[in-house]
Order: sequence, then C-alpha cells, then structure tokens
Amino acid sequence: MTPLALAPPAMEPVTLAETRQFLRLDQTDEDALLTTLITASRLMIEAQAGRCLIEQPWRIVLDRWPAAGEIRLPLSPLMRIEEARVYDVLGEAQAVAPASLTLEMAADPPLIRVTGELPEIGRSHGAIEIDIVAGYGATAAAVPAPLRQAVLRLAARWFEQRGDVAGRDGQALPAAIAALIAPFRRGRL
Repeated sequence: MTPLALAPPAMEPVTLAETRQFLRLDQTDEDALLTTLITASRLMIEAQAGRCLIEQPWRIVLDRWPAAGEIRLPLSPLMRIEEARVYDVLGEAQAVAPASLTLEMAADPPLIRVTGELPEIGRSHGAIEIDIVAGYGATAAAVPAPLRQAVLRLAARWFEQRGDVAGRDGQALPAAIAALIAPFRRGRL
C-alpha cells in the first residue's frame, strides 16, 4: 500500500497572525519564514501523532485487493472515500461502485471493507487507486486544541532557537510538545 498526498491542506491549523501574536512580533519582516515554520510544524506533528490535522486529499495505491477484504489505512482520521478505480488489462480505469467499499470510521486505524462487486484487476502493480479525504475538518476550529497548540509551540520554538541542532535531539520533539500530542498518537504493536 502506498499513500500519496494529492494536495496540501487549504489552510494551516494555526494562522500567521496567531503565531505572530504568540511570539509577540509586531513586524511582518519574517512572515515568509514563519509561514514555512508553521507548515513544517504541522507536518512534524502529523507524523508524530499519526494523524492528519486539516482536511486533505490522499490516494491509496494497492497492487491487489486484500484476501480478508479489509484495507487498514495508514491515515486518520478519515472523513470519506471520494472515489475508487481499478485498472484493467488495457490500462483503462474502471470505476468501483461506491456501495462496493464501506468505510469503518470507528476503527483505529480506519479501515475500508470490500462489500460488493469489484472490477477485474488487469496489472500487477498499482492496479487499485482509492481517493480519500483525511483530517479533522476543513477549518482550524475542527482540529483539537492540543494539536493546534503543539503546532504553534513547535513553530515558535524553531523561530526562537534558530541554528544547528547537534545529535539525535534534532529528531525528537521537546517533552512539552510531545505531551500535547500523546493522547492523539496512534499506538503501534
């Protein structure tokens, strides 16, 4: 299974104005840097939490349907399945009927169950594409406050402590920020 981001979110979970206010910055000289840090912080928090924060489109690519009829997805929370298609022997995309795939939103990680007829697979690699939308919602207000705070605090930390980071500490989140995302982390067995 290969997840592919189709587009970035339309907005970030914290605004430039919120970040400037948090840092007590009156000037706009470093807005470009702050915008980059906000995006980088969101990506880091999403990676650490195993959650997409703001609504964003993804494509899941599979070689074949799973034997058990269940596709466990690496992204959550899942909002909806947009469409699915299977490539036939001629390389033509055949639409999968919406009723053939059922989204189990209560499962964590989210799962798609095969519940109906499916077109015949015609190639050995990348034969199935499922377009989904993941995230808490389309606006920052839909994102849980601790995750928004984690993005804000990480962006501020990177802004205030510019420079090289030595050793393995550069890959770890500061303890206070890690504590904010801990309740949202997806466990791994």
